[in-house]
Amino acid sequence: MTPAAPLLEVKNLNVEFRTRAGTVKALERVGFSIGKGEAVAVVGESGSGKSVTAYAVMGILDRAARVTGGKVAFGDLDLLQASETDLADIRGREISMIFQNPRAALNPIRRVGDQIADVLIRHGNVKRADAPAKAVQLLATVGIPDPARRAGAYPFELSGGMCQRVMIAIALACDPQLLIADEPTTGLDVTTQAVIMDLVMELGRRRGMAMMLITHDLGMALEYCNRVVVMHAGHVVETAPTAELFRRPRHPYTAKLIAATPRPGTALRALASIPGAMPNLRNVSIPPCRYSPRCERFGSDCERPLPHFGEGGRMVSCWNPV
Repeated sequence: MTPAAPLLEVKNLNVEFRTRAGTVKALERVGFSIGKGEAVAVVGESGSGKSVTAYAVMGILDRAARVTGGKVAFGDLDLLQASETDLADIRGREISMIFQNPRAALNPIRRVGDQIADVLIRHGNVKRADAPAKAVQLLATVGIPDPARRAGAYPFELSGGMCQRVMIAIALACDPQLLIADEPTTGLDVTTQAVIMDLVMELGRRRGMAMMLITHDLGMALEYCNRVVVMHAGHVVETAPTAELFRRPRHPYTAKLIAATPRPGTALRALASIPGAMPNLRNVSIPPCRYSPRCERFGSDCERPLPHFGEGGRMVSCWNPV
């Protein structure tokens, strides 16, 4: 039987930013896929390219950014070649995104119910007269108490957790096929984080929705995702089913990330730090392996173009894997 085509497939994606200080090679040969109904975590340190990848998929990169190569296939459509009209139609209806900072993403001078109604009218084929009631239903679905009253509130009148729930309601309003969640629990307390993630995953399961979870929290990836994509300095260095990745990480960077992740019963002093820092991506002489200056397994092979070894649903981009 021929395997089903992935819902989203990113191939050899290259993105650079033009700045006054030089050109930043933010993404290089980034590739991964997400199947229908699958939850995939994209993990790595801050600055590894996780959010830039998501913005490239959504077609909302900064004006200083330029896609210099690659393909982002969503079904039969290459999103990088799609017109702005097509992209505007897909966003919110087929692909939705939960942003890191809900207070910044929400319009501060419009009531939250109106903001949900806007999406329903634009993408959900909901009549303008019916949209307010549907917006209240969505607020109830994401667990907001007294949703009819909250629909009339402005973002500044709601807590961070409430604003995040409003963002989830907006993202799920039109039952998208793919949800991109970019650090969806940033700034929330631990208890609220768990409640929000449980809510997102449960609503996603009910709708058969695929999810791309962008996070620096490997514990969250382990708990909620089927597969993990590990990024470092604009490269995908490893992909694997979640349980296999944690049981046996192959890339030295992945192993260090896992060793630096707190676990129940582990003292803080037992956690291992990752030495060094990510390279300056403005440098014209970045080594083929951008992790090599920090790597204990560095050898002469590491100065060659990176390989991509894959087997059994795994991929590692390293000449000297663990």
